[in-house]
Amino acid sequence: MSKVGVVGIGDMGSGLAKNLLKAGFQVCGFDPSAERLAAFVEAGGAAMESPAAVGAESEAVFVMVLNGRQVQEVVLGAEGQSGLRAAMAPGSVIVLTATIKPEEAREVASALEGSGIDLVDSPVSGGFPGAQNGTLTMMAAGSDAALETARPAMEAVSATIHRVGEEAGMGQTVKACLQALIGSVFSATFEASALAARAGVKGEVLHKVVSTSSAGSTITSGALENVIDRRFEGTGSHINTMHKDLTISVDLARELGVPLFMAATAMQLFEAARTRYPEGDNQVVARIYEDIVGTGLKR
Repeated sequence: MSKVGVVGIGDMGSGLAKNLLKAGFQVCGFDPSAERLAAFVEAGGAAMESPAAVGAESEAVFVMVLNGRQVQEVVLGAEGQSGLRAAMAPGSVIVLTATIKPEEAREVASALEGSGIDLVDSPVSGGFPGAQNGTLTMMAAGSDAALETARPAMEAVSATIHRVGEEAGMGQTVKACLQALIGSVFSATFEASALAARAGVKGEVLHKVVSTSSAGSTITSGALENVIDRRFEGTGSHINTMHKDLTISVDLARELGVPLFMAATAMQLFEAARTRYPEGDNQVVARIYEDIVGTGLKR
């Protein structure tokens, strides 16, 4: 495999493209943002005018858009435009790295039946840093043949690839479980930051203690660092993404009859934060607490 495409060249997709180029692939891409496309071309990629044009030039295409509706439009086409299904050759692979509902992934896989195009349902974890550094964790579900075809490109953008199943939707299901945990950890971290601020603890002290304790992780450490340095926007983790992911987790739990006390609370906190601070990143959840207690954690 030498030709790979990326549809969706935002915070995450730009990282995929960068690392594919670094690994020596010929990379073409599409994004509705002219600014993003220009940056992609400057990095060495070939800009295309549509998802279908990307598909026509690629043996594998990463789809890194925001939601299920956008995935369906990219793969199946929309508003009189063809999608990847109409343009990609039999034997090629679509790698679904976007986080969507499991049922939406299954619907896309069903629509590809008979086309000769394989689907690897592989949402990712690692956020903006993982995408940019090529250290993502991938939760891949697909056939042996599809994974064998896509593996060289997937290895170029990730540090770990987990085979979580064969059927489309399993990757998204595992991601929903993971996001229920991650959203809860984020929320608990921001809650602790408000308690520390109100009690007069310095942010740097809390950050050092948490980072070297059993509660330390890339999530808690990174979240606290952003809060104490008052970085609430532009960090590559817009709050809408985590809110959307938590909504998927809670919806799946409701379908299966599983109570998610922590994740449901986290989802409501993210809902409040995105309403109050719509341009913010995940850490604006801390500002909801700060608004209540009247102070915030600073370094």
